[in-house]
Amino acid sequence: MSAPPGSASQAGAGNKVLVVDDDAGLVRALAINLRAHGWSVTTASDGAHALDAAASTQPDVVVLDLGLPDMSGLEVIAGIRGWSRVPIVVLSARQLGDDKVDALDAGADDYVTKPFAMNELLARLRAAVRRAAPVEGAELAEPVVVAGELTIDLARRRVQRAGVDVRLSPTEWALLEVLVRNRGRMVGRVQLLREVWGPAYSAETHYLRVYTAQLRRKLEADPSAPRHIITQPGMGYLFEP
Repeated sequence: MSAPPGSASQAGAGNKVLVVDDDAGLVRALAINLRAHGWSVTTASDGAHALDAAASTQPDVVVLDLGLPDMSGLEVIAGIRGWSRVPIVVLSARQLGDDKVDALDAGADDYVTKPFAMNELLARLRAAVRRAAPVEGAELAEPVVVAGELTIDLARRRVQRAGVDVRLSPTEWALLEVLVRNRGRMVGRVQLLREVWGPAYSAETHYLRVYTAQLRRKLEADPSAPRHIITQPGMGYLFEP
């Protein structure tokens, strides 16, 4: 799991990562590799310390194991999501589909199973940070989109429903942004997966199911009969203004 010679050692330069796992050997190896790639690393071995570290260090991304000694990783996700939209990448030996869906449903942005390749984890961390970062220098012809009770400010990355701010995770926002920028037009599943998560995710269709359901719960008056976030079965999704 060591960094290969000649790799881009500064790929994480300027970014902070919080690594939460009770496996001391794995944490040590991750910290060495991440620091070699330019990341500033903070570690925690249980959920309580993880929540304290997330609040005190304000990381750019969190790497979180689900099997912690004092509380479940899902509780840690819920605790962080109560106040922060920081990207959370779950790192777990649990490979069942339900575990992945539960983690994503709780507010995680990605899920990596152990054992893993360090290069893949680094790529996923970079992608998570990119999704969370505002796009600079982009001039928008119509930065504010109004759709019923929704006001979506693409420039400020802000959503309101009936005048009340709606908190979205970085991945929820990234998915909504792609749909809104293509409003009125269907966006295919593969295109969505590649634009929001990256080229390696083109088969992870359950991500779309989980995240569109989360967006509907937050944005739609009746999530079971959505007006704005529409599924085209077997094809893709579209945002109807």
